[in-house]
Formats: sequence, structure tokens, C-alpha cells
Amino acid sequence: SRAASAVYAAPVGKRGRKRSRGDGAAAKPVTTSSYTSGDGSVLVLCDELSAGTLRGLEKLDAKPAATTEDRWQRRVEYLFERLAVGWEISGLPLEGQRELLGRYRMASSDERRAVRAALAEHLGKRYPDVEV
Repeated sequence: SRAASAVYAAPVGKRGRKRSRGDGAAAKPVTTSSYTSGDGSVLVLCDELSAGTLRGLEKLDAKPAATTEDRWQRRVEYLFERLAVGWEISGLPLEGQRELLGRYRMASSDERRAVRAALAEHLGKRYPDVEV
């Protein structure tokens, strides 16, 4: 897959929108990277993880899970929810957090595999100590 950086100026998520309305100051632009899968889908991921997200990953790992597979699935979904800001599938752009997460939950096994590969590549470049 191929990565390209871009700047995404809109606030990401509910908390980001609340912060941008708070004092009237414009939201800090968020840099992103795009990953194109073999089927032509493009996943756009935020380049930075917040300290809160990193703490959340630690808490997630500390929680009991039914199986190792269950813990792994929760971790991938958590990372997707925190990093994904756009996903174009078959020419249809998805951007809202609810829309993205809902589509991820309905994704085929091939689509999920492509998302995991993009997350692994993305984190490997920026946060090598964080595993998918």
C-alpha cells in the first residue's frame, strides 16, 4: 500500500468539535496519511495518537477478555476508531466517526485484513512500540 500525507483541518470526533467551539480559536490542523488497498479503497488515518488514547490502550489490554481473539478484535476496533478520519470504498467517501465505525463493523474479512495492514504500517512508522 502507498501512504501520502495530507492536512485535515476539521476537528475529529465529538470532543474535538466541543474544543473548537470553546474559545472561538480554530482547531489545530491534524495531519493524516492515506493507505490504498489492493481493491482501490483508501483509508485515511490521523498521524498522531493522543496521550489519552495510549492510556486507553493500556487499560484495554488490562481488561479480561473471553479469548485472545476477542482482545485482539477490540484493540483493532479501538485503534480504528481513534485513527480513521476517512475511508473511500468503491468511490463512496465515508467521513463521520459513526459512519466509519459502522462500516468497519460490517466490513468483509478482506476489508478488515486491509484495515489491519494499514493500521500496522501506520503505527509501525509513527509508534513502533504500539502493536495492532
